[in-house]
Amino acid sequence: MLKRISVDQLALGMHIKEFCGSWMEHPFWRSAFVLNDPADLQAIRTSSIKEIWIDCSKGIDVAPEEKVVSLAESEAQVDAELAALARTTRDLRRVPAAAEFNRAARIVARSRQAVTSMFEEARLGRAVDTGGAQRLVEEISDSVTRNPGALISLARLKTADDYTYMHSVAVCALMVALARQMGIAPEETRSIGIAGLLHDLGKAQMPSEVLNKPGKLTDAEFAIIKSHPEAGYRMLCEGAAVDSIALDVVLHHHEKVDGSGYPERLQGDAISLYAKMGAVCDVYDAITSNRPYKAGWDPAESLRKMAEWSKGHFDPTVFQAFVKAIGIYPIGSLVRLSCGRLAVVVEQGEQSLLSPRVKVFFSTRANARIAPEVIDLARPGLASKIVNREDPAKWNFPDLQEIWSANT
Repeated sequence: MLKRISVDQLALGMHIKEFCGSWMEHPFWRSAFVLNDPADLQAIRTSSIKEIWIDCSKGIDVAPEEKVVSLAESEAQVDAELAALARTTRDLRRVPAAAEFNRAARIVARSRQAVTSMFEEARLGRAVDTGGAQRLVEEISDSVTRNPGALISLARLKTADDYTYMHSVAVCALMVALARQMGIAPEETRSIGIAGLLHDLGKAQMPSEVLNKPGKLTDAEFAIIKSHPEAGYRMLCEGAAVDSIALDVVLHHHEKVDGSGYPERLQGDAISLYAKMGAVCDVYDAITSNRPYKAGWDPAESLRKMAEWSKGHFDPTVFQAFVKAIGIYPIGSLVRLSCGRLAVVVEQGEQSLLSPRVKVFFSTRANARIAPEVIDLARPGLASKIVNREDPAKWNFPDLQEIWSANT
C-alpha cells in the first residue's frame, strides 16, 4: 500500500517509493529503496523535499494515529496540477547566452549533485537508475535549446576534484548540441544525451589512486583505466530498461576511426554514429578542462588540435558538425581583433562562425586594461574582425573566466 508522508514521519526501515517534487531536488540518484542508513535519512531531511511516497508492503508503516495522504486524495490533487500544467509550456525560446547563464549555472550545480550520487551508487554495486538520467537530460537539453553555449561553457569550468562528475554533464550537453546540429530527431537526441551522461560510468569502479593520479600513468595503470568502458557496459547491463544507444557509447567512445582505439579496436563504419559522436565530445571536454597534471587548453586552440588529429581519430563528418555546433571560436576563447584589442567570445554569431559576439577588455597598443564592452562582430559596417586566437597562458589574465561568464 502506498502512502504519502512528510519527511518528519520518515523512519529507518521504510521503503521509499518516490520523492514528491522535482527529481533534481533530492540527494539520491535512485528513487526506490529501503531506507537503512541514518546518513541517508539525515540527507533527505536536510534537502528541499517535504513529502515522500512509501510502500508499506515492502517496509515498515507509519504509526496508525499519524495522518497520511491517501492515494485517491493525492491523485485528485495531481489531476488538478496536471490540468494547470497543461495550460503552460516549457520555456524553450532562444535567448542570448547572458540570459541563460544563471539558469544554466543552477542546472550545472544540481547536475553535479545528481551525477555524484549516481557514481556513488554505482561504486556500491547498485543498479543504475536510467529513469533518473532521462529527467536530468531533459533539463540539460532544454538549456541547450535555449542557448547551447551557456551550459556547455559553464560545465567546462570544473575543479580537479569534481572532474569525473562534471565531465559527464559536459559531454551530455555537447552530445545534445551535436545531435541537434546533425538534425537528429528529439527522441533519439534524448537517448544520445543519456549516453553522454553515462559514458564514463565505468570509472566508478576504477581505483581512486589511479583515477585521480596527478602525474603520468604507468603502463599498468593505463591498462586499468582502459578497462572502464567494459566495466561501465557491464554495470548498465545489470540495470533495468537499459538504453541501447547508451550501451553502445559507454563501450565504444574510445574507439578511433583508424582502428587504434579501445577496447575492440574497431575502425571506420564498424563504429556507430553515436560512438563517433561520443568520441568527439569526450575528447573536447577532456582537453579544455583543468586536470591535476595540466591546465586545460583554450577552446579555439583545442578545436585546432582536434582538427589535426581528425584524420585518424574522428569521423570527419561528425567533427565538422561538432565545430558548427559550438563555433570555431567557442565561448571563452581569447582572440585578438584587427584593431589591436583583446577580447573573449561571449556568444556565437547567428549568421557566421567567424563573427561571434565578443567582450573587449584589453588594448595591446596601450598594454592596459580598458572598460569591458560587448561588440557584435557581425554588425554591418563594423571594421573590427578576429585576426587570430590568443594563448591565455601567454597573457595570464587571472579573471578571464569571470570576464566571459559575467552577465552582459
